[in-house]
Amino acid sequence: MGKNPYAKFIEGRDAGALVRAFPDKLRAVVGQLGSKGMPLRLAPGKWTAAEILCHLADTEIAFSFRWRQALAEQNHVVQTFDQDLWAPRYPSMSGEDALEALLALRRWNALLLDRLADADWERPVTHPELGALTFRTLVEVMAGHDLNHLGQLERIADAAEQAG
Repeated sequence: MGKNPYAKFIEGRDAGALVRAFPDKLRAVVGQLGSKGMPLRLAPGKWTAAEILCHLADTEIAFSFRWRQALAEQNHVVQTFDQDLWAPRYPSMSGEDALEALLALRRWNALLLDRLADADWERPVTHPELGALTFRTLVEVMAGHDLNHLGQLERIADAAEQAG
């Protein structure tokens, strides 16, 4: 069975619950960042807080599609994408707008999760890079990805706070 590259962020917790809880955690850290924190980054060459939010909105679109395709098709093969090819437009986009888009999509995705049958969670899926997975693993990847980027945003917010 394929591996979740973000498994260390989940630590045995329920991925569906993590996905549902993410919006509140994200709102809190974005509130801590404020508009002054949006252009800040962890290090040179890394994304700004606003760019991370744009990436999260884009990946919400990608996961939304993946989930629905996995539920609609038998033995679905996930379509991958190169985040670096999606990112060049991020500097011209607003982190606040990205957050609004992500939150609307996440509400829709949470409703989908709430309506799944037990068997849906075990539907087989193939990821070209990760191998054979289940729908549950797709949700776990999303949850871990969320937490990875949430941690980055929290570190940016903390650094901004310390810098005054």
